[in-house]
Amino acid sequence: MNSEFRIPNGESPAARGSEVPHSPFPVRHYFTLYAALWRNSVVREMGFKTNFLLWIVVEMLWFALQLAFISVLYLHTERIGSWSKWQVVMLMGASHFIQQLFTALFLTNCTQLSENIRTGKLDFMLLLPVNTRFLISLRQVDLGGFVNAASAVAVMIYAGWQLHLVPTLAQVLGFLLLAASGLLIHYSLMFLLSCASFWTVRAQGMVWGYYNLFNIARLPDEAFRGAFKAFFTFAIPMLLVSNVPVKLLVDKLASPLEMLGLLAASAACFTVSEWGWRLSVRRYTSASS
Repeated sequence: MNSEFRIPNGESPAARGSEVPHSPFPVRHYFTLYAALWRNSVVREMGFKTNFLLWIVVEMLWFALQLAFISVLYLHTERIGSWSKWQVVMLMGASHFIQQLFTALFLTNCTQLSENIRTGKLDFMLLLPVNTRFLISLRQVDLGGFVNAASAVAVMIYAGWQLHLVPTLAQVLGFLLLAASGLLIHYSLMFLLSCASFWTVRAQGMVWGYYNLFNIARLPDEAFRGAFKAFFTFAIPMLLVSNVPVKLLVDKLASPLEMLGLLAASAACFTVSEWGWRLSVRRYTSASS
């Protein structure tokens, strides 16, 4: 990569990395584009039905094993901090729900960024009349993730029934908003790590390393103390992702500031990831030149 790739009018594609097309109806334009990406994903998944079904089964078995672990754990204790067994089961369901939505929408795309850079496919994406980050982030959809997310919702509903919870509409809507904020945190941080590929070419190790940290979000925040809890609350807000939405449902919020903290963290993470993306794409030199 020894010379900067430029489009015919002399403008660097890096300068176009965050542009949007000039259209009187940009939202409609992106909705139509995303619908086309969905159709392509459905065709691709249906071409490998066995792999599609096997992946769903594997993820469900893994989720079942984690729930079994919690059941065994609560044979020896009644509470983790102030969290009862079924509250922790709901927490694990919420964490799995957010993780599987992330898997469905973003995981494959984030992990493929380094390959797009290495093979020069990013050159083509930069030339398209569409926001490049949008295309990179949402190009493929993993439909199995939605099936697994539905199983997580079923577990949450059962845990709520065991807890005799009857959440209000405001609580349900608040949970969805906070879950979306947690999803945005996961996406922003993983996308930021993927941008390291502009410097290292391959960054899958860091990306998958972060993905493994998702397991921290499955545990009650009261199970952690000291520097570890502070780091995964403020530096990498992993403990906020699913704890805060579930606390809203089970009436465990100590203060509305916890919700504001999650919303602020999601906005901050996205802002930092956008800064990292713009910085990275400005220094990009074509793999084909």
